Amino acid sequence: MNQREAHDEPRVSDFHSTADDLVERNRRVADIVKTPGMARAPSRHVAIVTCMDARIDPLAALGLSVGEAHIVRNAGGVVTDDVIRSLCISQQLLGTREILVIHHSGCGMCGLDETTFRAVLRERTGKQPDWSIGSFADPAEDVHIAIAALRASPFIEHNTAIRGFVYDVETGLLNEVSTTA
Repeated sequence: MNQREAHDEPRVSDFHSTADDLVERNRRVADIVKTPGMARAPSRHVAIVTCMDARIDPLAALGLSVGEAHIVRNAGGVVTDDVIRSLCISQQLLGTREILVIHHSGCGMCGLDETTFRAVLRERTGKQPDWSIGSFADPAEDVHIAIAALRASPFIEHNTAIRGFVYDVETGLLNEVSTTA
């Protein structure tokens, strides 16, 4: 695991000034981004599970507009219980019928040493997390694992179309992960 240098540690004042800046930016764009009257359900009936990596803008990368898809993001785009919870709500209450799982090249979760990371957390906090870190060795292989978890879940509709991809951060292209054996 790569250890951050001491000077890379964020300071509380950094977060505060960033938050103030973002609130000010919101005031400047609020009239442009507001969505009065827009339906809560995504118009394309699709939910996308992807990574929280700041280099990825799922709407832009897929040519989508606000209101067309549900986007569920976490570190690595890993299918966790909370992702399944969100997808279940998306399907049952808001009508999505298709799921895309999108991992990406250069992901920080790829190759992360969980044992070392857990030790760092224990040292910094005095506690062990009771959740999985969710690292993986290969994004395409983890897409297979994610799709299998979704298909095995009793909370995901059995007739849901589920497809997986690896997004290349260098080219901006999606590469489909074959799900045939």
